[in-house]
Amino acid sequence: MKVFGKKISNETLWTLVFHIVLWSLWLGLPIMNAGDNERMRQFAFYLIPVTLTHIPFFLVNSEWLIPKIFRKRGIGAYLISLLTITAAFLFFRVWFKSVILPSDFQNHRHINWLFEVSPVLLVAAISTGYGFITYLLRQEQQQQQLEQERMRSELSFLRSQISPHFMFNVLNSIVYLIRSKSDMAEPVTLKLSELMRYMLYESEASRVPLAKEIEYLKNYVDLQKVRFEDDVDIRLQIEGEPQSFSVEPMLMIPFVENAFKHGVGWTNDPVIDIHIQIQNSRLIFSVKNKITADSPESKEFSSGIGLQNVRRRLQLMYPETHQLTIREMNGWFDVELMLKLDHRSTASNLEVAELDQVQ
Repeated sequence: MKVFGKKISNETLWTLVFHIVLWSLWLGLPIMNAGDNERMRQFAFYLIPVTLTHIPFFLVNSEWLIPKIFRKRGIGAYLISLLTITAAFLFFRVWFKSVILPSDFQNHRHINWLFEVSPVLLVAAISTGYGFITYLLRQEQQQQQLEQERMRSELSFLRSQISPHFMFNVLNSIVYLIRSKSDMAEPVTLKLSELMRYMLYESEASRVPLAKEIEYLKNYVDLQKVRFEDDVDIRLQIEGEPQSFSVEPMLMIPFVENAFKHGVGWTNDPVIDIHIQIQNSRLIFSVKNKITADSPESKEFSSGIGLQNVRRRLQLMYPETHQLTIREMNGWFDVELMLKLDHRSTASNLEVAELDQVQ
């Protein structure tokens, strides 16, 4: 929200509203309670400067004693400090009242301590409750911000691990093409440049359009088709409309890379079968590849760094909205990922909110 052209947080806004309402009632109730009694109304107006001194007393307790004394020294030091400041303010209030009130409103014979102590204790109680509530909320907010920063750092590290692995595989493909079919090296290099552009400039966002992620995957598969030609049966099937959705970037490629790594070379008549389905705001992604029982790499498939990486990213970004199944059955490795997709407008709003928090 903006006030006078400046953006203020929700916390600041609610704090202002709370104080405006509280002190408006604190000042206005004695005047309204006076009713038709003119003398009582005058007495309430004379007391306004005295009543205003409760505001700094309130703020000292809620904004200094609780966040500073209580947090650093504990409940004992806080209670002693609160009692000391309350007693000091009480005597100040009595003195200031004797100065501010006209003589005909003062009772020179005695001080009604119950009348003097009650409002001070009430302000102390309200400020203590308010102070502890805001203190706990701020602690929780700080904890959430620390957790978000930790998640951002961890995701950045996990994504950085993808790039060298990806480059290693694709550059091997280009080396193979240069050696065997030099006329294909140039278009494949251009295809690689498109992949690198996506990886470097698009994948840093918290969400990317699902259509771009699928296009990235298709480009990678096209490279592998050029490399292996008819030696590997590579199948890619896409169903549904991805344009309306967003997804965590570089999420599907590790599964495909693993399929090519473990499903080609040691297998007779190798097959890589990739299926992407978008249905009812859900992504169903599966990758299958044939294996042989005596393959020395087959046992490493489900425990590789790439899959550990993507498992962790799924836990961070889709903690309750994904299901990952990896199984070996009848000579096939089968990976299936199901997750709930974000609509692009929702994902954009979430990203803007995260940026606002960081700024």
